[in-house]
Amino acid sequence: MELHGEQRISLGRQAVWDALNDPGVLRSCIPMCESVEKDGDNEFRIAMMAAVGPVRARFKATMKYAQVDAPRACTMVFEAQGGPAGFGKGDAKLTLAEDGPVTVLGYRVSAKVGGKLAQIGSRLVDAAAAKVADEFFARFNEVVVKARAEPAGSGPPPVAAPPRRLPKALVVIVVVAVLALLAYLLRR
Repeated sequence: MELHGEQRISLGRQAVWDALNDPGVLRSCIPMCESVEKDGDNEFRIAMMAAVGPVRARFKATMKYAQVDAPRACTMVFEAQGGPAGFGKGDAKLTLAEDGPVTVLGYRVSAKVGGKLAQIGSRLVDAAAAKVADEFFARFNEVVVKARAEPAGSGPPPVAAPPRRLPKALVVIVVVAVLALLAYLLRR
């Protein structure tokens, strides 16, 4: 499966890169994400739930980044296992380009899936993938853009940073990998 697209985010490139590298932000924005943990110098583990039609499973994923050009781009490789529900693996290229005060986040994903998720109709998978991507970016914009736009002391409190911060490239890779994996699993 090949998937590509872009999102416009009302923040500067560095601010978007930083937010995509904040595990607390990612956990709050990725639908059904349970955890993001570092596992070595350039490898990470992610646990999350995924649901497509009647198939619902907990996935354990590993992501490894191969190239990073912060804050402009990165390439990552991912694998996910969901037990009897299936598996997914592939790679994703992420770019961040400035367009005035807005950042254009582009992504291109190549992925393969197998198991029960691969047997679900493509229309159901496409609809679920679009819903997950829309939900992620809606949450991301709400959490990050609104938090940075409000002056100190007004509005909701800022997003609390976790005690341990993951490398920036890792967070970007995790977001892209999760979106890519879900989109791919949903399209099959």
